[in-house]
Amino acid sequence: MNTILQLLIQIPILLLTLTIHEFSHGYVAYLFGDDTAKRAGRLTLNPISHIDPIGLLMLFIVHIGWAKPVPVNPYNFKNQKRDMAITAAAGPVSNFVMAIILSVVFNLLKAANPNFLYSGSVLAQFFTGMLVYAILINLALGIFNLIPIPPMDGSKILGGFLSDEAYYKYTAQERKGAQILMIIFAISFVFKLNLIGAIIIPPLNFFLKLLIGITL
Repeated sequence: MNTILQLLIQIPILLLTLTIHEFSHGYVAYLFGDDTAKRAGRLTLNPISHIDPIGLLMLFIVHIGWAKPVPVNPYNFKNQKRDMAITAAAGPVSNFVMAIILSVVFNLLKAANPNFLYSGSVLAQFFTGMLVYAILINLALGIFNLIPIPPMDGSKILGGFLSDEAYYKYTAQERKGAQILMIIFAISFVFKLNLIGAIIIPPLNFFLKLLIGITL
């Protein structure tokens, strides 16, 4: 599959996946009483509102990236720790739900035509590649965001189970955690190491095998 075809497959899927992820955060926060995302114009499925140019670029360079985080004000929640944890979980959950729905489509097509993966037509390759890539990127993004390093979603989910004192100390490390992640990305790029991949690829392969019977 040539580079142009790969980009035609990847770009719309990446934009849609990141958009749904961020919209889910904002929508669940809104349900819990925080309208910050709505007032900021971020409670939308318009990808332009959610794109972080650097995060999108990193997806193509090191295959892990991010969108512009939806603003959330936890002080608007009735139960700050719990509601923040659920709001944070909404993003990865949306990715896993999308992966499951798409894997059902994949398996229905495979059941109808066991050879559809190996069809020689460009159109078939395009559709199959798009479907598999969409499942892959949704699983990868969901797993990646569960890493419990602030400001990742996983840190806020974990925070919901901590004591109040530990919660505030832990979540206050967002800037330091972001710096650690950027250092990891930089090392991965300069030395051509896949440090994040070493963490997420084992569970990613497990779920790919479970859902569609293939691995990386």
